[in-house]
Amino acid sequence: MLGLPGHRRRECALCVGAVPGVSWHCGLRPLLRCAETSAHGRRRAGAAATDGMRRGITAAGVCAGIHILPAATWLRPVRRLLPMLESPMAAGTTAITFDDGPHPDGTVAVLDALERERWQATFFMLGSAVARFPEVAREVVSRGHAVGLHGWSHRYLLARSPLATSGDLQQAAEAVATATGVAPVWWRPPYGVMTTAGLFAARRHGLRPLLWSAWGKDWRADATVDTIVRAVLRGRLDGGTVLLHDSDTASTPDTWKRTAAALPLMAEQLAVRGLRVAPLPRRGPR
Repeated sequence: MLGLPGHRRRECALCVGAVPGVSWHCGLRPLLRCAETSAHGRRRAGAAATDGMRRGITAAGVCAGIHILPAATWLRPVRRLLPMLESPMAAGTTAITFDDGPHPDGTVAVLDALERERWQATFFMLGSAVARFPEVAREVVSRGHAVGLHGWSHRYLLARSPLATSGDLQQAAEAVATATGVAPVWWRPPYGVMTTAGLFAARRHGLRPLLWSAWGKDWRADATVDTIVRAVLRGRLDGGTVLLHDSDTASTPDTWKRTAAALPLMAEQLAVRGLRVAPLPRRGPR
């Protein structure tokens, strides 16, 4: 823009060089405050803001992708690419594991059923449940079973920060160790949904992540003894890890009754296949 008579002309540092070989000048400085308030200046500022927003969105997207990427292991085809995440068991053995306890009725019913089969299992406990029923957690260990960690509360980790995730695992691990006298070495996240923050937190607290190679889907409202057994048999059992539940904390009420009733039928099927039930090894793979 050309300066008007009587006003001092001044080059605008933003405009000089905008068009090769041409120097642009902004007049009426007292009114327009040079090119920063000109339409040209606004366009540049808008472009810079838009570019910054795009970069911020891209960075946020990348961070979110990194955070949720491990959640893909919930899908069986992905888990099968990571066999040690499915199960650390040796050929010829099967680990029976239970999530969501301890529960004053469900856990005890499952313990009684396991005793009749002379099985040793692994219980992935919630710290909040241990705090409510420490005597049940102690009974699990006193009856010869192993303990694992399921977190403090049964919440998805996807929406939790790294700090909150780490605090959850630490609080839960301390509760389990205090109640049972045993420090857990295995960790299974709620709903089996892992995050990058969860994996880092588990490593920081000396925990080994583990999902499953077979599950009974015993939390479902329409689950029956028969459907539980058939669902388990569809998974990998030889050298595998079976996921069941000894509590209805995150499922339909009293689902543990069907789980406990399914164990004898499961025992028959494992015996036919020549498989021996054993707890998860005390030391997990690094």
